[in-house]
Amino acid sequence: MSSFLQSFLNPRKNWLAAQHMKSLSRRLRNYGLRYDDLYDPYYDLDVKESLNRLPREIVDARNQRLKRAMDLSMKHEYLPEDLQAMQTPFRSYLQDMLAVVKREKVEREELGALPLYQRTIP
Repeated sequence: MSSFLQSFLNPRKNWLAAQHMKSLSRRLRNYGLRYDDLYDPYYDLDVKESLNRLPREIVDARNQRLKRAMDLSMKHEYLPEDLQAMQTPFRSYLQDMLAVVKREKVEREELGALPLYQRTIP
């Protein structure tokens, strides 16, 4: 990316990006979610592979957060304020593994090897 675009998207340098991040953080805290919880394993097979490689405790915690968020959404409620204060919406648990999976995918393509997974239409 160009340096202008990077500075435009950086919340530390751009006021609008900072406001967007603050708004997103507030909305994620309302339901007790993390930003990485928003990645859909059915949409992106790299995310699915990354989740398969993570430890079981992390995936279970993710599923628990998603279930709690769906339950709160259906009830039209938010988490209590004391629990919202404890949430860490931008603490990443998936990004490192996702980067490894994408690097492996690129490496396999460069070597001409078969992909680890292919999308098939049922």
